[in-house]
Amino acid sequence: MNTNKNNSKSKSRLKQKQNKVELLLLLLYAIGFYTFCIRRSLHLSRDHFSKLRGLRDGWLFSPPRLNDVSDAQWRNFRSNLPILSLVFGIFTLLANVRRKLFHLRARGMSILWLFLSLIYLSYLHGVCILFIFLIATANFLLVKIFAQAKYFTFLLWIFNLVFLFCNRIYEGYPFSKFGKQWEYLDNFRGTFRWHICFNFVNGVWINQKLVSPCAWNGPSLACCYCSSVEQKHIQRCHVCKSGKNCYQILQERNVHLNDYTFTTYLSYLVYAPLYIAGPIMSFNSFVSQLDVPQTQYSIIEVTLYGLRWVFGLCLMELMTHLFYFNAFAVSASWKMLSPMDIFIIGYGVINFMWLKFFLIWRYFRFWSLIAGIEAPENMPKCVNNCHNLESFWKNWHASFNKWIVRYLYIPLGGSQRKLLNIWVIFTFVAVWHDLEWKLLSWAWLTCLFFVPELLVKSAANAFEARGALDGFIFHELRAAGGAITVTCLMVANLVGYVIGPSGFSWLISQFLSKEGLSVLGFMFLTFYVGTKLMFHISDAKQRMQ
Repeated sequence: MNTNKNNSKSKSRLKQKQNKVELLLLLLYAIGFYTFCIRRSLHLSRDHFSKLRGLRDGWLFSPPRLNDVSDAQWRNFRSNLPILSLVFGIFTLLANVRRKLFHLRARGMSILWLFLSLIYLSYLHGVCILFIFLIATANFLLVKIFAQAKYFTFLLWIFNLVFLFCNRIYEGYPFSKFGKQWEYLDNFRGTFRWHICFNFVNGVWINQKLVSPCAWNGPSLACCYCSSVEQKHIQRCHVCKSGKNCYQILQERNVHLNDYTFTTYLSYLVYAPLYIAGPIMSFNSFVSQLDVPQTQYSIIEVTLYGLRWVFGLCLMELMTHLFYFNAFAVSASWKMLSPMDIFIIGYGVINFMWLKFFLIWRYFRFWSLIAGIEAPENMPKCVNNCHNLESFWKNWHASFNKWIVRYLYIPLGGSQRKLLNIWVIFTFVAVWHDLEWKLLSWAWLTCLFFVPELLVKSAANAFEARGALDGFIFHELRAAGGAITVTCLMVANLVGYVIGPSGFSWLISQFLSKEGLSVLGFMFLTFYVGTKLMFHISDAKQRMQ
């Protein structure tokens, strides 16, 4: 017995030593890779800056370098940060002070936030808020009239999808289309196109209508089921065990029937801190926190959350002053680059996009937290720590992913029809973002790359490692699979956000050349190393729990 114990201990020590050596080698490769990418990116930005669009005078370094503000979304957000911060600072101060002074609960806070949000929307959209409230009222009446009908869900989807398409096709309905006497109103359309925000609000509407059938149809046996599920969750969740309410509980718990009013509904739709970009939150969680402010984040934790955001902003400023990744993408300058340089620019664009959305979503979530309302985190995981497509999409715009799962994936059949569902879902996601061929190409390429991953994952789940060798082979195959997946993800994003569908055949020809094949090998090796590093991170997190 003692001999067996000693053998197992020695094997365990040997495995730990091997893991440490492997981790050291992986880290050395990663340091070398990023050193090479940084040096090459600096050279590319220096050599080609005169041919790039979207570069403006910067403020960092001496003499100041040019700043890459070629991304319209980032440029608008960055330039409006001072006024946004002032507005949200005033709004949250007023809301918190009035809550304290007048002991406002859900109804009072919904009226207050509706008033503040109307001021905000009036600046953003001018007289076009009429379109938003007309469609919102039509949705509310639709629910009141047809909520108990069997075809209600189908009717709700069709109604909102029709408006989604019409708003884009007719460019937000210019008033001149309704007659010359209304043409002067087009001079008061605000500073931000209302139909761009409609995509997000459209999802919020469907969320509010379908999240709590008990509110529209009356209490049912479903309420008893929800209660039992809630009790099971509380037993497992460390946040709920501590006496606080986590976001999932707030999302699933039914609120009082009196809270399902037109005023609360409008307040939820146009809630100022989350109106432009989200994250998407459920109606139930919103109303619950209007009634009782969130308790999961303390004042210190909210402050640290804000400081981390400031650090992220500094990182973005440094990145856009040094590396002009997005400018290469929008200027179509990738055609003059080698396959290796295209890979570096493509990898840089993905990291730029991740950091951009990270900052935008966390900024609005931060102000919502100050207002006492917790929304789900949209970027819970770094883009460089996702080794499969499923993990990537769960952690990129996570609140939208949860919305998709709840209102599309599960109703379409869930995991039983996963191979078919992904085509419907990604096509919807592409159309939801914009009516562009390059987004549809991105969606369908992603689906195409998803199929082998799902098949391999299914086979891996059926595989049983019976010894150390089997375990080693399985581990290496997982790493190789992750490398292939990340490579495919790179290609899909290059087509969707850099070269477009017209450049796809050119990209393939470049990477099938003699130089391109060696770059493909380098990409595969790099992502293989990256996947193994992700495994080490995952193992370390499990040991800490």
